[in-house]
Amino acid sequence: MQLCVDAAKCPKDVDIKVDVSVIIPVHNGAAWLGVCLASVEQQQLQHNGAMLMVEVSLFLDSCTDASESIVQQWIPALQRKRCCVTLTTEHNSSPKGVGYAKNRAVEQSRGEFLCFLDADDIMMPTRIQKQYELACKASNAIVGCRFVRDPPESTVRFTRWANTLTPEQLQLQVFMSHGPTVIMPTWFCHRTVFDRVGGFSEEGAGTPEDLIFFFHHLRLGGKVLRHDEELLVYRYHPQATTFSIDEQTIWDLRIKELEARVLCCWEAFTIWNAGKQGRKFYRSLNRETQRKVVAFCDVDAKKVNSFYTYEESPERPKPKVPIVHFTEARPPLVICMKLELTGGKFEENLASLRLEEGKDYHLFN
Repeated sequence: MQLCVDAAKCPKDVDIKVDVSVIIPVHNGAAWLGVCLASVEQQQLQHNGAMLMVEVSLFLDSCTDASESIVQQWIPALQRKRCCVTLTTEHNSSPKGVGYAKNRAVEQSRGEFLCFLDADDIMMPTRIQKQYELACKASNAIVGCRFVRDPPESTVRFTRWANTLTPEQLQLQVFMSHGPTVIMPTWFCHRTVFDRVGGFSEEGAGTPEDLIFFFHHLRLGGKVLRHDEELLVYRYHPQATTFSIDEQTIWDLRIKELEARVLCCWEAFTIWNAGKQGRKFYRSLNRETQRKVVAFCDVDAKKVNSFYTYEESPERPKPKVPIVHFTEARPPLVICMKLELTGGKFEENLASLRLEEGKDYHLFN
């Protein structure tokens, strides 16, 4: 069922410009949807003395809870705010996934710009207004924003990382395990960004559709920006889609992207970390890339001046990679160390080498 309602007289057959479509995919979001839609209704939409024309595009994917009823209850309030509401409810034997729901919500929408919002998150009152202003100046960018985590003590390291990246790091630290350098629920972009990528993967549950889209966007020359105000409350709870994605799936995707965009251009490189994560990284590389690894580097005296032998390799003789002290490492490097876990010692060691991120090294873990 599709419903298009609007007190501002803007059905699809009327030629009217919609500035921003708020894209909300929903699967059993009743526990959070009311507060989410309230945050849309409370948006401040003044821009250069005029009101932004906003559409709320919801796609309900096989909901078995009260999600549709909650949306229907909020339609009058959104209409009074002069928001178009486009609602599609699709009932299947099982949900088709977040990527599918996002694509359908975008396809049925009309906005020049797209503002993505998860049903369990909350927008600050100026989110649309401020990201719209920034996106208008960068039509080839995904524009994110800083966020507040709820509850605040959850994912502290991740939140600090995402909120403190420099403009340069937004483009450079894209291979790290944290995922996109601007989180998906904060994305705001011109419709052409979505069209150029071709939408989200629809492979279903367990697919990191946001990371796949993000990497494709970067490969096409797309940019990443972040508004430096906290414009979203990002909820953390056990039902979040993030928990349905296997870490190995994300690892493999990151490896493939790093090989395709960086390692293919390097003649040789060093892996920083001769321990478990560094060795797993080495074993995950294709054979051609493995042959480019000239050394591991580490600070552990028990490892330095020895070799790592890749016992599982089908090659004969089996590859043996020397392990050197980090001060003897020859750049470029792939760093397989997690940040903020050594009391600042790793960060101090890295800074002592005076290397340039993106040229001399890339962070992976």
